[in-house]
Amino acid sequence: MIAAAVFVILPLCLAIAAFSDLFTMTIPNRVSLILIASFAVIAPLSGLSWDVIGMHLAGAAIVFCVCFALFAVNVMGGGDAKLLSATALWFGFDQSLLFFVADVGLIGGVLTLLILMVRSQSNAILAIGLPIPNSLLLAKKIPYGIAIAIGGFLAFPSSPLFVAALESLK
Repeated sequence: MIAAAVFVILPLCLAIAAFSDLFTMTIPNRVSLILIASFAVIAPLSGLSWDVIGMHLAGAAIVFCVCFALFAVNVMGGGDAKLLSATALWFGFDQSLLFFVADVGLIGGVLTLLILMVRSQSNAILAIGLPIPNSLLLAKKIPYGIAIAIGGFLAFPSSPLFVAALESLK
């Protein structure tokens, strides 16, 4: 049961955040809250030691501080900062967190370039009537929740919770 929760909760929350950010340019606070609360319940039940859980908290705290600074200078949206911090909690302070942050950075850069290219052709796209969300064409911000979700999907198999859940199935 715990393994199923591990395999479902993070990917589902990331998917909800990505679609919400794509279509509304907002990430609901409840997504981040669900990630935090579910980690608090699942981590001890999945067999992670208190030392490892503490390292997860440390990794999330570091990501939160960096994201808060980026939010304060208006580089990152508040929903993106909360989602990135809550997701980092699931990765801990180890190689999987570095993999996650690197994935998000790389994918975010590519996503930003693609969206800017699409926006440069927004008049033609609107004239043709292509079914592209207006948030991609007309918004001033980049829906970075998409990059966070993709980075999370790619890094998730290396996370301590995922590995612990796999071990429990053996």
